[in-house]
Amino acid sequence: MLRRLFLGFGSNLGCKKENILNAYAEIEKRIGKIISRSAFYITNPEGFESENYFLNSACEVECKIDIYSAFAETQFIEKQIGRTSKSKNGIYSDRIIDIDILLADDLIIDTPELTIPHPLLHKRRFVLEPLAEIAPDYIHPIFHKTILQLLSELDKQCTT
Repeated sequence: MLRRLFLGFGSNLGCKKENILNAYAEIEKRIGKIISRSAFYITNPEGFESENYFLNSACEVECKIDIYSAFAETQFIEKQIGRTSKSKNGIYSDRIIDIDILLADDLIIDTPELTIPHPLLHKRRFVLEPLAEIAPDYIHPIFHKTILQLLSELDKQCTT
């Protein structure tokens, strides 16, 4: 059975674009075929101070492996590209690469290791903008709103 995954990417160290392109290549080797990918978005760090801007992107992957295997592969790819530590307890830092599973079909998973949909997806412009580019009409399985609607709601919150 083919699973539809949406992945988010971020990099704010080294050759940012190259880091994400390398991650794309590894995704295709290890997880599945990339069906679509967004443009690159330049964003400021959120949740921590840094002089390094982020480059963000999103992609859609057709995947034949189960979600937990896909998650393990994203973690492996991060390490392979050079990420040495993960954010813990909401404490963020600069990173060579970050790969998040944003959505997976209409799955809802809430375990200590994995939460899908990504729990902060609806609050992060740097995730919603690239995701809205490639999947504007995709329905969030918890909020029952399209990605475009979630982005629009975030825009309204920022202006009030």
